Amino acid sequence: MTDSFIAEARREQIILACIDTLEEVGYNNLSLTKVAKKAKISTGLISYHFNDKLYLMNRTLQFLVAKQHEFISNRVLLAQSEINKLEAFIEAHLAYQETHYKNNIALIEIVFNARNEENVPYYRIEDDEEEDALRTMLLDILKTGQQNGVFSDYFQTDTLASFILGAIEERMLKANSSISIENYSDELIKMVKKLTV
Repeated sequence: MTDSFIAEARREQIILACIDTLEEVGYNNLSLTKVAKKAKISTGLISYHFNDKLYLMNRTLQFLVAKQHEFISNRVLLAQSEINKLEAFIEAHLAYQETHYKNNIALIEIVFNARNEENVPYYRIEDDEEEDALRTMLLDILKTGQQNGVFSDYFQTDTLASFILGAIEERMLKANSSISIENYSDELIKMVKKLTV
């Protein structure tokens, strides 16, 4: 094993402990000491790998976004047609929320509570250079479907993508809903098909 492999494994251990700590105590009550305790390592070891809390939050956010994208894109890639890809996108996105609840809580805690170096909350930062990879994936499915004549051209892809993502994100905020994730997914897919075909 190389030093870089060991260092990478240690960083991932710290990020996973950070996710658990965010889910348990929230962003405002999180400290490097609490993360260290959760990871069963010294606070100094965290400081060795991550300069400060903000740097740890940035790396944790990147990790969360990458894991979510990987989970969803792996399922979308297995689908053949644009209709199947659209269904796979919705099902996988909702399934990820159900199976990775801690990750969703950690993501929300960071986005709505963390601030950058200029003291701007993350949710208010608009970065033209950094596109939302999931939104881009969804837009590609919708645009390709329209170009190939699979989907009608009676809808604007950007508007429909916002509708779909909004419905998915709304479900994340209602994790204890009386509607099962499967029913929610089926109903959303039915609605979207009516709008696209």
